[in-house]
Amino acid sequence: MRLFPGNRVVPPPLVHRALEGIFVSVIGAAAAVGAAAPSVRVDQVRVIEHSLFARLHGRAIATTRRRRIYLRGSAVEFFENPSLMLHEYCHVLLQWETGSLTTLRYLRECLRRGYWNNRFEVQAREFACRHESRLRELLRELVAAGPGFKMGG
Repeated sequence: MRLFPGNRVVPPPLVHRALEGIFVSVIGAAAAVGAAAPSVRVDQVRVIEHSLFARLHGRAIATTRRRRIYLRGSAVEFFENPSLMLHEYCHVLLQWETGSLTTLRYLRECLRRGYWNNRFEVQAREFACRHESRLRELLRELVAAGPGFKMGG
């Protein structure tokens, strides 16, 4: 029995490839300048929809932990929202997996600066803003290259 029920969902293949395109280049660039790089790949991040754990976090649409993204709602909505995907994958791959984000550090940041100005949230929002147009472009290219995938938004 799982402690926090929800349904594990595998990202659509084209979404996975597009996210990988973003994160491989970002992680490679970080490693090139000696920054901490995560030891996991996009495909090792578990996405759990309709998660009780996410619902326990107040009004949060999603929450993350090491190698996991917990969604309040459906994965379909999540995968149709490039900004939210980038934001949450940033938390997991660039913060949790590098060790910069821990539950205690996150809570301390919230107490000092509030949720919106919390450095982890600021970084994730900036990351999503910086990479959203590229993710949308990759998704369009992948859709054009092959049938069977529809991207919302």
